[in-house]
Amino acid sequence: MALEERDPVTGRHTTGHEWNGIKELNSPVPKVVFAALAIALLFCVVCWILLPTFPLGRTHTRGLLGVDQKTTVEREVQAGLVQRAEWTRRIDGMDYAAIQADPVLMKTVNQMGGVLFKENCAACHGENGAGGPGFPNLAAHAWLWGGDPATIAETLRVGINSTHPKTRVSQMLAFGDGMLDRGQILDVVAYVQSLGGATERTDMDAAGVARGRAVFASTCASCHGDDARGRLDFGAPNLTDHVWIYGGDPESIYTTVTSGRQGSMPTWEGRLSPTERKILTLYVLSLRPPR
Repeated sequence: MALEERDPVTGRHTTGHEWNGIKELNSPVPKVVFAALAIALLFCVVCWILLPTFPLGRTHTRGLLGVDQKTTVEREVQAGLVQRAEWTRRIDGMDYAAIQADPVLMKTVNQMGGVLFKENCAACHGENGAGGPGFPNLAAHAWLWGGDPATIAETLRVGINSTHPKTRVSQMLAFGDGMLDRGQILDVVAYVQSLGGATERTDMDAAGVARGRAVFASTCASCHGDDARGRLDFGAPNLTDHVWIYGGDPESIYTTVTSGRQGSMPTWEGRLSPTERKILTLYVLSLRPPR
């Protein structure tokens, strides 16, 4: 087949290739492709001239426009810090009640506090602060050490059973380790159930509850109080409400009395600034529904 053969339909030369009776046309590249390539090349040259684009060893071309994303980001970050300093200065200079009474400032506090909470607290206490097995519910009106702002801020600062030298210390003893026999533990579990805070109740005989009350008075009241409503100075929980850290069903209460409990919370003094801890305190307080 001659290379100069033309296709009878289009009049174009063929390439000389033929497959199954089909001949390949020697069609030229469309001019629009060359135009697009030329425009792209021109764009690259312009960018090279105007912008910092071309590497030169350890540096790069700066560009006539002087555009530098690193400098731009640093400038934006600095502007953000200046803007943030304005409202953090107000937070540092105001007490908790004054901040809570300022809805505009509280909007900023809740936005920042929500970020801090998700980054540092949600892993244990849950995204909404509702807690879970072994972790207190921060959205309930129940506090181990007290729910006023100063106390919450101090708990955040020193932690509970943490490495901080002034950490809050709290531990539920394991009474099944020879301190109480099984019968006494069952009796005190029955008594705790009778207080009204248990999430589930089994059949309880009056004699067992009476024996449990005596065991409670001699063994548990020193921490939980004579009325079983807890003691904030010991971080001992209220046993009469419906808020439980490890579960309020009979099995969980039995396990708690038998094996003991010792939760922990890290100290945030080295990780969060005083302002951030103050913001986080205010955010935690906002999680509680109004009474």
